[in-house]
Amino acid sequence: MSVSFPSFEAKTFITNSKDGPIEISYLIGGNGPPMLLLHGFPQTKAIWSQVAPELAKNFTVVAADLRGYGASSKPHGISDHSTYSKRSMAADQHALMASLGFDQFFLLGHDRGGRVSHRLAMDFPECVLRLMVLDISPTLTMYDNTTMEFAKGYWHWFFLIQPEPVPETLIGANPEYWLKNHMGRHAGTGIFSPDRWTEYLAGASHPESMHAMCEDYRAAATIDLVHDREDRSAGKKLKMPLKVLWGEHGLVNKCFKPIDDWKEVAIEVSGKAVPSGHYIPEEIPDQLLSEAKEFFG
Repeated sequence: MSVSFPSFEAKTFITNSKDGPIEISYLIGGNGPPMLLLHGFPQTKAIWSQVAPELAKNFTVVAADLRGYGASSKPHGISDHSTYSKRSMAADQHALMASLGFDQFFLLGHDRGGRVSHRLAMDFPECVLRLMVLDISPTLTMYDNTTMEFAKGYWHWFFLIQPEPVPETLIGANPEYWLKNHMGRHAGTGIFSPDRWTEYLAGASHPESMHAMCEDYRAAATIDLVHDREDRSAGKKLKMPLKVLWGEHGLVNKCFKPIDDWKEVAIEVSGKAVPSGHYIPEEIPDQLLSEAKEFFG
């Protein structure tokens, strides 16, 4: 049973993508201007459980599972990894919002969801009014500036991109050990409520979901970099206001300069480090709410 939010309705939307019909699971609630929330790895829309109900007092909030995650479709990846390119994943979410009648909306993404949000805002700039990303610098910047410290801390980036079925098989041998090691090393597993932890473990234990998550990372190291380099070569920059928050206890803070990094791809950038590790929506939900209300108005 997936995590639900008070006064939110659980729904599904089917988009006809280049990879065939893709079912996107989402929760919707509230009133006001539309806002799309996108989660990170290896999680689901459940990360917003402490944030979405409060945001719903001022916004119509849509919290969706990315393709490959949670209750959304998990197609098998193809050789060029385009099934899980951020372009494909962003197109799903754009189609979802369009189906709800939201031609323009606010966008908030954590981790992988932030990367999907970056691509959505780049590919559909007229739709995204304001963009907030959590605990990331742009993918191309992070790969191009990989150091020993970053590689040791984010070793999963380089493990998950290994050819199928190497990481899938190794994780599948003991999904709970993998999840505790991966998520617990940031802030301990105590920050995750039992129902959220159960949902995250179900994803890591599901062979199709774990394959999809690996494909998400394989795409990030291949086809996504092609798309990002094309944007930079063309001089494309995000024109909507962009705010980045990152955990002062996390590796992004140690290894990158998020404000400067995002200024490479966006015109109007603000943001700051916050007293958190990587999992900002679950570690400091109240501060995130304060920052989001101020930024999105």
